[in-house]
Amino acid sequence: MSYRAPENVPRPTRALPSSGTLRVRVRYCECDPMGVAHHAAYIPWLEMGRTELLRDAGVSYADIEAAGVFLVIVKLEASYKRPAFYDDLVEVRTRVTQATRVKIRHEYEVVRAESGATLSSGIARHGPVGETLVTATTLLACVDRSGRPAALPDWLAGE
Repeated sequence: MSYRAPENVPRPTRALPSSGTLRVRVRYCECDPMGVAHHAAYIPWLEMGRTELLRDAGVSYADIEAAGVFLVIVKLEASYKRPAFYDDLVEVRTRVTQATRVKIRHEYEVVRAESGATLSSGIARHGPVGETLVTATTLLACVDRSGRPAALPDWLAGE
């Protein structure tokens, strides 16, 4: 089957990076009463890492969607090593490891960049800086507006 990307997809204005980092502060609303970041909090951080790779190339994901190209997660795997705590600064390291005509695979490492504050309850939750908290992978597929498989824009595909 032959897939085609829409012709009106915006093109990057800078080289598309194969890796990048993003720092995120763990918010209170992402934590349990003990100040531990909930496992689901990591998933948006991964998305932010992917999105920033595009932004670093001068393209927004919103503009790509407006052109009719949608990247949907078809597989996500995460391995939780150590907890992140309220007010920690974490670094999300994102790397593109594979790109085909219709799919992109990313690998992630979430690392503690700075230990956070003590909670008002007096609970101190501090972990070592540089500690790996989570490793993860995602596989994204390109679909069109109707949800059918579509080709990635040529600048995003690895072939």
